[in-house]
Amino acid sequence: MELLRQYWWLIIVIASILGCFVTINQGFIGVVTMFGKYRRILRPGLNFKIPFLEQIFKKVSVQNRSVELEFQAVTIDQANVYFKSMLLYSVQNEQEDTIQKVAFKFISDKDLMQALIRTVEGSIRAFVSTKKQAEVLNVRRDIVENVKEQVDVALEGWGYHLQDLQINDITFDEAIITSMSKVVASNNLKAAAENEGQALLITKTKAAEAEGNAIKIAAEAERQAAQLRGQGVALFREEVAKGMSQAASEMKQANLDTNVILFSMWVEAIKNFAEYGKGNVIFLDGSSDGMEKTMRQIMAMQQLKENGMS
Repeated sequence: MELLRQYWWLIIVIASILGCFVTINQGFIGVVTMFGKYRRILRPGLNFKIPFLEQIFKKVSVQNRSVELEFQAVTIDQANVYFKSMLLYSVQNEQEDTIQKVAFKFISDKDLMQALIRTVEGSIRAFVSTKKQAEVLNVRRDIVENVKEQVDVALEGWGYHLQDLQINDITFDEAIITSMSKVVASNNLKAAAENEGQALLITKTKAAEAEGNAIKIAAEAERQAAQLRGQGVALFREEVAKGMSQAASEMKQANLDTNVILFSMWVEAIKNFAEYGKGNVIFLDGSSDGMEKTMRQIMAMQQLKENGMS
């Protein structure tokens, strides 16, 4: 005790010297007051202050801060909408005027948080109250932009800036969700029925087109086949006529009766009937009178042909 009494002044000097220095961590700015009045700010690192006179009133964080919000809003058609969102904000800048606003606008961070949350909720509720329940899900981006535009003005007066607002979830009452599910299901069924109808129409149209094309192709093939058959018959008759003329000419030169040719053709015709008849019944007059009658008809046709050629 005696030693402390002798060196009390030295202890006071050492304490005063140590009290002249203060350390501010990175990401914070110190606000200094003197006799209760704002004096200046201290940047991160080691700083000097007047001992016993200057006091560190508050250390203001300039880092980004986030807060989660859950609240309810009512649409113009009286539907309850429940929001879950995340708010990201920070000090507007590190200028002295801005830091002074942040330090003295609110008594504590709790009061700042309450004012910030109520401001965001009020802005979203005011916007949602002008929309119908069916429109809310489609205006998520519009809600965010509207809130940023309005809230930024208020935050600027407090020295803060709204970095981002994310609306993570939008839900409705159970009855509304059930009805919306039914509407979606019915719309899906309607779309499926329309698609099925369109598919069936396309299938039937393509089938009809294919059938029509097949009929056209078959008709064209039949036409060409008939034409070829006609040409074949004509060529056959032409060759038969040439053969008969040549045979008749040779028989005349040999002083033979040309009726032998007609008789041979008659026999060949009967043979052909029997060979290719395939069981069909063919009635022919096989008598001598029938053959003679047929011969006269063939000779008459041959005579007409020869008169025409001459």
